Amino acid sequence: MKFFEQLGLKAMHQIDPEAAHGLAIKALQAGVAPSPGLLTSDRLRCQVAGLGLPNPVGLAAGFDKNAEALRGLARAGFGFVEVGAATPRPQEGNPKPRLYRLSEDKAAINRFGFNNQGMHTIAARLEKRPSEMVLGLNLGANKDSEDRSADFATVLTRCGPYLDFATVNVSSPNTEKLRDLQGKDALTALLGGVLDARNGLERRIPVFLKIAPDLDDDGLKDVAEVARATGIDGIIATNTTLSRDGLKSQHSDQMGGLSGQPLFDKSTRVLARLSQLTEGDIPLIGVGGVGSAEQAYQKLRAGASAVQLYTALVYGGLSLVQEIVEGLDDRLAKNGFNSVEEVVGTGRDAWL
Repeated sequence: MKFFEQLGLKAMHQIDPEAAHGLAIKALQAGVAPSPGLLTSDRLRCQVAGLGLPNPVGLAAGFDKNAEALRGLARAGFGFVEVGAATPRPQEGNPKPRLYRLSEDKAAINRFGFNNQGMHTIAARLEKRPSEMVLGLNLGANKDSEDRSADFATVLTRCGPYLDFATVNVSSPNTEKLRDLQGKDALTALLGGVLDARNGLERRIPVFLKIAPDLDDDGLKDVAEVARATGIDGIIATNTTLSRDGLKSQHSDQMGGLSGQPLFDKSTRVLARLSQLTEGDIPLIGVGGVGSAEQAYQKLRAGASAVQLYTALVYGGLSLVQEIVEGLDDRLAKNGFNSVEEVVGTGRDAWL
């Protein structure tokens, strides 16, 4: 299967990246993608913000924006899956081309701009979700909304009944002035509205906050303070970066958010600092440059209770999920850890 997957990846790398991504979604819908099913062990099973995960390796938002491939993703080996971002109204996003492979750097740059089919279409698919998966939705705001803060709560109210968790995304660099909502006062007000919407659901679900890797230390201190004050359930660190340090590939000067291997160190330092600031009281999910079992392990050691990946799949294929999960299990065993919880934060100081 790996041989044929690599052939398929090679072929897809010859065509437009966004078209190739569409083919990947169709492969999952058709059931022709790698499907190892449930991947778990006594060491890998863990609890994150009240969610029982079979393993701590999740899919980051952005891969399945419109919740079109839930059945395929439920069989792909992830411990949890996040779809979206969803906005109240459908929107096209930014003009194409808006996705670029940086193959030499094992990275990508995108400036999608929250392109999605809108919360009503997405909610209809979420309602039919496979029950066995742990599923979350990334909440977004319409570009032309008069009240972007209210959009997040609106999407949660509509889609919340079908979710296990939701993520407030104020860290995408591709919607003008969206990152301004990460400021202390704006963020406090926004999260208050989202949590009120969550409390109005019949079933309480955790709400996470996704932050940018480009925040300075004062910004991180504000995030930690707001997280404590509002009582959100976790922080996802981090989204894509505007930095272009050390890139070799063509397209490295394109506008948009950079993801993949070049983000690993930067996002892990932010993760470790947040772990220090929150003193382990708020679960953290580490995202940014995870492409191997060792990198997933390093995120846990830096303070993450779970990790997510996305861009690495462009280069390693969906079979990479099983490689990372099984490799992480091996590393826990080899280093004498009996659970994911035991390893969290044990290597944090090396990143500070």
